Amino acid sequence: MSTVKEKNMIDEILRMSGSDPKRCMKCGKCSATCPAFAEMEYHPHQFASMIDQGKIQPLLTSEAIYKCLSCFACMERCPRDVKPAKLIEAVRLCVIREQSRNHMTPDDIPCLLDEDLPQQAIVSVFRKYSK
Repeated sequence: MSTVKEKNMIDEILRMSGSDPKRCMKCGKCSATCPAFAEMEYHPHQFASMIDQGKIQPLLTSEAIYKCLSCFACMERCPRDVKPAKLIEAVRLCVIREQSRNHMTPDDIPCLLDEDLPQQAIVSVFRKYSK
């Protein structure tokens, strides 16, 4: 069972995401569409299920929150409008706020760039890994 702190964090995640994981019927369409599926420890439908069940702790320590591409393909495929990508982004933001630091700093990014990388990806990295 969740602690009071975890319950408050789940409430904050639901508020930030605008999602209702109780609507998830666990069809897996979101995960089947996810281009980062193979890289993620927890898949989009599992985020919805685990948040609904109050199992937030494994998600807070998972690298999957940083592997999500924020492409929103999962949201397009969801027949119940659960918004799994928004849940993942909200979990990531809670972790960043709780740790009071970012997963990456701007100084980490230049060494990861290559000239074929679209500028949209660079902007996405700054949005994803900063407060």
